[in-house]
Amino acid sequence: MRDPLHHLHRRKRVTQQFEQYPSPQYGIRFLDRLLIVVAVVAPMTMLPQIIKLYATRDVASFSLTSWALFCVFNLLWLVYGIVHKDKPILISNALWFITQAAIVVAIIIYR
Repeated sequence: MRDPLHHLHRRKRVTQQFEQYPSPQYGIRFLDRLLIVVAVVAPMTMLPQIIKLYATRDVASFSLTSWALFCVFNLLWLVYGIVHKDKPILISNALWFITQAAIVVAIIIYR
């Protein structure tokens, strides 16, 4: 059964004023740009770990369950970023997913 007030809620959403993008305020515009950089750089911090993992083939200290769950959770965040068209969330979680999937693949291969 539909909410009897659904028309009011729909009208409220349609008439809301959204913030302009890019923001006219320097601080917010800087933060938006900074988050794009962080979205790319943060997942790259895993590259030394991935390189070491593939070079040594030592997966004894890695939990397949944990890393597989990290992949699933990042995949959900990736879908969220796609649905909401939010670049920092989309970029960051796509790259995190790739790095975590590389670890999962290494655990499966070298176990």
